[in-house]
This record gives sequence, structure tokens and C-alpha cells, in this order.
Amino acid sequence: MKQFKGRPVVAGTCTAEALVSHGGFNTLASFQNALQFGDKTAKCGDQNNADLYGKPMVNTALCLPQTIGSTTGGMVLYCANVMKRNPTCMLFSEHIDSLAAAGAVLAAVWADEPMVTIDCLGQEFLDYVKDGMKITVSEDGTVTVE
Repeated sequence: MKQFKGRPVVAGTCTAEALVSHGGFNTLASFQNALQFGDKTAKCGDQNNADLYGKPMVNTALCLPQTIGSTTGGMVLYCANVMKRNPTCMLFSEHIDSLAAAGAVLAAVWADEPMVTIDCLGQEFLDYVKDGMKITVSEDGTVTVE
């Protein structure tokens, strides 16, 4: 078990199974099938992300360095949250980008259940965490990996 301290962008508490991407996360490509074609498990549709492609993202602790891609990224995250096709939390090793932050904040304000979002967890976090590990997030941005 190891703990990491990050910055809460959308504070909250949750526990979920880790799903890890070591490359940038293309929000639109990853969620397109879930939002347009009804995939309720939100299998990652980004063929360029070998870590996540084809894996369900719903109810996971999505661990990633940063998001990349389209300017629609924030709205995609918000829509995934409203449609209940979102990760339980998003955990960024780096600073969150403005588009992902916008989506997380919109979901926190307008959706029924906010998506806990923590950034600045550091490269050590991303090197340590593996798919399937149990992740617990505390209100203050402490992330426990078991």
C-alpha cells in the first residue's frame, strides 16, 4: 500500500479499481462509442491508446498523465458523467489541462454525482499504479493505492 498527495480539482471520496494509461488520454476518441452508440460500459475507443483500447472505463479510477485531443474534451467528460458512462474518478499525474478541468467542474455543478478529480499526483504515482489495484481517494486529495 502506498499513498500519494494530489490537488483536488473536484474534491470527494471514492473507491474504485485502477485503469491506467501511460500516454495522453484522447477524451473524444475514448468516449465516442459510449456517447454516440450506447456502449454503457464505455469501452475505450481510442485505437492509439494501447493501454486502454477496448477496456471498460465505467466505475474505474482512471489514472493518466493528461488528456489530449479535441477541444470538445470538457463537454465529452460532462456528457459521459450525465449519461453515467464515466470513470468514478480521474487521477492525473501531471497538472490537469483546462478542457478536462472544465468537464469535471461542469459535472460537479450540473450532474447528479460529481466525478472526483485529482491532479499533480506525480510521475511516481503513474509508475506505481497498475490496472486492477484498489484506489481510495480522500476529500483532501490523498490517493491510497493497494
